[in-house]
Amino acid sequence: MTTSPVDLEALSHLLVEFYERLSSWEQEVARESGLSLPQMHTLEILGHHAPLRMKDLAERLGVTTGTMTVTVDKLERLGLVTRQPHGTDRRSFLVALTPEGERLYQEHHGHHLRLTQELTADLTETELACLTQTLAKMRAVI
Repeated sequence: MTTSPVDLEALSHLLVEFYERLSSWEQEVARESGLSLPQMHTLEILGHHAPLRMKDLAERLGVTTGTMTVTVDKLERLGLVTRQPHGTDRRSFLVALTPEGERLYQEHHGHHLRLTQELTADLTETELACLTQTLAKMRAVI
């Protein structure tokens, strides 16, 4: 299926507008928690995949290990994450959520679930399945 240039232009506009609105929503939710967006995203990744090596955490967030170290240092000072020695690699540490970090992650994850419910409330089961499949394909490209 090919898309005409006019359709591609309109789709591009919709994607950018949706991204901007979603980003604004995400920044506001993170700000309410008292954390920066990179800090909240770090908690999100750890909430889904913890514990992680610093290198793996940085890769998932698309940042350097130096940037990740600064973020983890701040989160550690706030009592939201801990560093634990890696079981088999003496040079590595695993980063994990503390109970307070887990609480903030769960709270933020709840915001995501409610937003997803609101965004998809008027979709049929077929539309929802199509959206899920389409987003998975799009995610695989970037």
